[in-house]
Amino acid sequence: MSFKLITIVVIVLGVLAVSQLVRLYELSSKLRGRREEDITNRDNKLNANLMLTFMVLFYAGFIFLMSKYGWTGRGEAASIHGATTDWLLNLNFVIIIAVFFLTNTLLFVFAWKYVRKPGVKAYFYPHDNKLELIWTVVPAIVLAVIIILGLKTWNGITGDSAKEAIRIELFSKQFDWTARYSGEDNVLGKYDYKLTTQENELALLTTATLDSAIRYMEFGKADSTVLGIKLLENKLNNPKNMFIPEDRMKMETDLDRKTRLLRLLYQMKARHNAKLDASAYDDILQKDTLHLLKGKEYEISFRAKDVIHSAYFPHFRAQINTVPGQVTRMKFTPTISTKEMREKKDNPNFNYVLMCNKICGSAHYKMKMIVVVDTPEQYAAWKKSKTTFKDDYLKPAAVASDSTAVVAPVGDSTKMAMK
Repeated sequence: MSFKLITIVVIVLGVLAVSQLVRLYELSSKLRGRREEDITNRDNKLNANLMLTFMVLFYAGFIFLMSKYGWTGRGEAASIHGATTDWLLNLNFVIIIAVFFLTNTLLFVFAWKYVRKPGVKAYFYPHDNKLELIWTVVPAIVLAVIIILGLKTWNGITGDSAKEAIRIELFSKQFDWTARYSGEDNVLGKYDYKLTTQENELALLTTATLDSAIRYMEFGKADSTVLGIKLLENKLNNPKNMFIPEDRMKMETDLDRKTRLLRLLYQMKARHNAKLDASAYDDILQKDTLHLLKGKEYEISFRAKDVIHSAYFPHFRAQINTVPGQVTRMKFTPTISTKEMREKKDNPNFNYVLMCNKICGSAHYKMKMIVVVDTPEQYAAWKKSKTTFKDDYLKPAAVASDSTAVVAPVGDSTKMAMK
């Protein structure tokens, strides 16, 4: 007989035994002529003492669990506002725990002290204005203090950053993060979703990306996995091509959408100021690791490509949603380098991490990015090793003599135009 079966049998027999004991108690009460609703003074005193005993055991269990699990392993905050957030959280803990002990002590001690006594009638106490005022005003004041301090902390996180703060953008999509650092001018280049292509995932706005997006819309992809306007028109207008109504409707809808988008792209190109290209070309794109400089304030903006994600930095006590079609932002200043935190935790493999804290799809669990907080020397060496968006996007021979007209960015569609 398996252990599970034995356990089930023991539980069933225990329940039966208890039910029979209760039945036996009821029968003995009837034989003594005692009604079920009659409670003896002995039972009252027993229940009163049990209340007091339960309170002591309840408090002991609470203190044990709080000391062992209550701080959830958060560790030391690694940012300036993280320390403020921890202080506010600890203040909330102090208030909540104090109220918990006060209310539960009153509950159990009153049940023990004012147990029913023979010949003593309960005092009828229906209302007291002073008491009502106290337990209405005091909680209101405490909540007001908590809310005001919370708003002050939140404003500190989302308020305006210093002019010299480093500008970074974090771009989220299923299921990874891309960091974009502002270049030497500390200005992030502009973007527009209509410029999104495989080679320009972040849809950065430059003369080259505009030209590339226009060619992509007109001629599609070279492997014909994406049909451009020219090929769609040829297919639809060729009398030799026969389509079922559903397929023709899909192609016509696709053509109409791309035609309208192409018109918008040409309007953007006509209004585009090529002088703005520099602010995008010197940006640095980083996929695998987010490098930050200890003691430096960061202004971080967030975008999402597909669904709502949530940027969560547990060690910096920072979290904010990333919403499609909307830019969210916050600021924080790292205060402990990765090396220092490894020494504090005595863990050579420790790393800060950026996680998605929204269930954003089937691979949500792996949407993470390592965060490294460097010393000034480490940060300078890392940044020196990185290439800019211009280096990554443009081929060496792609820039014309006037340095503004781009002939063929990566993902060149010249072949498509020749097809």
